Amino acid sequence: MKYISGLSSPVFDRPGPRSLAILGSTGSIGVSALKVVAKNRGDLEVVALAGARNMTLLARQAEQLRPAYLGVLDEERARELRGLLPPGYSPRILVGQEGYTAMATLPEADLILAAQVGAAGLVPALAAARAGKVLCLANKEALVLAGDLFRQACRESGAVILPVDSEHNALFQAFAGHDGRQACRLILTASGGPFRTKSLREIETVTPAQALKHPNWSMGAKISIDSATMMNKGLEIIEAVHLYGASLNEVDVVVHPQSIVHSLVEYTDGSQLAHLGMPDMEIPIGYCLGYPKRLRIDLERLDLAKIGTLTFENPDPVRFPCLDLARQALAASPSHPVVLNAANEVAVQAFLDDRINFPGIARLIEGMLAKHSLTSMHDLGDILELDRQTRTRSQEAIGRGEC
Repeated sequence: MKYISGLSSPVFDRPGPRSLAILGSTGSIGVSALKVVAKNRGDLEVVALAGARNMTLLARQAEQLRPAYLGVLDEERARELRGLLPPGYSPRILVGQEGYTAMATLPEADLILAAQVGAAGLVPALAAARAGKVLCLANKEALVLAGDLFRQACRESGAVILPVDSEHNALFQAFAGHDGRQACRLILTASGGPFRTKSLREIETVTPAQALKHPNWSMGAKISIDSATMMNKGLEIIEAVHLYGASLNEVDVVVHPQSIVHSLVEYTDGSQLAHLGMPDMEIPIGYCLGYPKRLRIDLERLDLAKIGTLTFENPDPVRFPCLDLARQALAASPSHPVVLNAANEVAVQAFLDDRINFPGIARLIEGMLAKHSLTSMHDLGDILELDRQTRTRSQEAIGRGEC
């Protein structure tokens, strides 16, 4: 296996605090990242914050940290944000996709934390990679849609990608100091979500409120629903293939309800190296922001004796078909994961809006994959166009009651 990027950057050798731009500062990852920053003020300095819709929180973050740049979704929110900022503080406010992309390539930013949710984070994250940045990547969808483009960008620019997802951060740490060519299997752990023990009949009638109650992690709405359907693990399989240069049959998933073992790497001698820790995103975020040293986090320490028991089981493909749909998409062609992701994002929002039921998420994705025949894409424009078309077709299918 060969990691997606090199791991050498002048940023890692430079004295003084690292400058950080956070794309998605008002989401769960961004909020956790700012907690890490607060505990490591001598090591990290925020120069840019971007939040799509929550201007009240973004203004509060900006007032505290006073970054030179802020990013928002549109001009309406830019006007709202200006009205919330304190007198005497006049940052440059960047707007829309172009603004996010400009923020991702700021010369004064050493680290880019890509924490936007969904396909919306693809363009800025890829721009950061093409600019040779140290990219702390929390947006798994970026690699699902364009993993090959990221590998090419890192090769050409010297960018470094550090994985923020807890599972991929665990794999990254389990690879440290070892020859990736001697790895033979990546084992992603999954909590199983809130419906792990529910029957098929019970799953038919679960509500968005129930699906949002993850048993272990505090996450945003979209990621919480992906955990409930296990699509998050399907996307992580695709992400693992692109990050680590693994083949599809070298990536497995095991359900681990306690969320203490965050993933494992198996080597050719049969050894399995695992990363264990409390289920808190400050740990992988801090690892990436401080890499190759470790920052101070000050969380509750892992006490295995107190936890007592760690259990593992195979995922149930009948109750949670999204896992197999992701595998099928990756095996089919480079374009099928684009369809998978777009249909999933539309389906998740439709479920949250009470337009479809919980099993309808998987049915919509399966239907969109079944109708898709395009196998090749040439550039970023092709990916974005396919994403747009799939979203339109998915909305139309929902309107016709096909899921």
